[in-house]
Amino acid sequence: MTIDRIPMSKEGYEKLKAQLDKMKNDDMPRIAEAIAQARGEGDLSENAEYDAQMEAQGMLQARINELQDKLARAMIVDRTNLPTDRVVFGSKVKVLDLDMHDEEDFILVGPGEEDYDQNKILLSSPIGQGLVGKRIGDIVEVPIPKGTLKLKVIAIGAE
Repeated sequence: MTIDRIPMSKEGYEKLKAQLDKMKNDDMPRIAEAIAQARGEGDLSENAEYDAQMEAQGMLQARINELQDKLARAMIVDRTNLPTDRVVFGSKVKVLDLDMHDEEDFILVGPGEEDYDQNKILLSSPIGQGLVGKRIGDIVEVPIPKGTLKLKVIAIGAE
């Protein structure tokens, strides 16, 4: 079994670590207290509040486990030494949509840094995966629900 490393910046790592800390030290105790209060209200078989809090606890624990896994597999990448001749983690990529004839910039980031309003997309997203390793002039075809997105790489730089 190989462990797939997850590239991320120091900032992204710290952001995920802070989220994990909040979940473990703030959210989980609050839910545990709500469960205790609901349990004190009597018959658990017909206690909707108890069921809802137990479900919330399970969902939060799943999210905690997911974040712990990402942090354990994190590979901190120094963005100062990134190549600009091909698309890699941290690259700012200008593409031309060959169907819409629109230019768009994407920045390939790791977990915790994605911000779709700022065009910071996950390296693991379909577009991110399609762009990785490409050079200026390369054409990328990304399957999307309504067909195929055809992008031409027109510029590569650092964020």
